[in-house]
Amino acid sequence: MKTYSFDTILEFIEEMSDDEQITLIDLIGYRLKEKRRDAIAFNIKRADEEYSEGKVFRGTVVDVMAELKR
Repeated sequence: MKTYSFDTILEFIEEMSDDEQITLIDLIGYRLKEKRRDAIAFNIKRADEEYSEGKVFRGTVVDVMAELKR
């Protein structure tokens, strides 16, 4: 895979039409949202697993503070 500098990429983008640039922005935004959704889903799955395994502490703020002081 060939790599390009950030400045080179910006030059490529500047050569695109306005419509192509807008499409690129939309596509990047979509991909970032999907990436974030995947990360959230992973964290939820991990939290569910930890909860099922009893690795999650539940309690009030006072309980949590007392646990942290141990």
